Amino acid sequence: MKKMRKNDDVVVISGKDKGRRGKVSQVLSNSKVLVQGINVAKKHQKGNPNGGVAGGIVDKELPLDISNVMVVNPATAKGDRIGIRVLEDGTKVRFFKSNDEQVDI
Repeated sequence: MKKMRKNDDVVVISGKDKGRRGKVSQVLSNSKVLVQGINVAKKHQKGNPNGGVAGGIVDKELPLDISNVMVVNPATAKGDRIGIRVLEDGTKVRFFKSNDEQVDI
């Protein structure tokens, strides 16, 4: 079980976008995440008439390292560390380490 999942609300804790919040759009296999509207760069894209791709300058979201984001705790509205716990029935759940509440209910 991974500590970060798609559609988690996260806050960036370091880098040029420090303090900004967004939603995880994709978790990559190399311990990186894509966050909507965060770490956006301009890319000069060449057009391809056969593929129907227009040329020009496009905004592209670049991946952030998973260590630079924290899941937002709705109780405190701040970033919080995540732990994984095994319940009595054998299922694994994620929980916030500050107040022991489950992330997914």
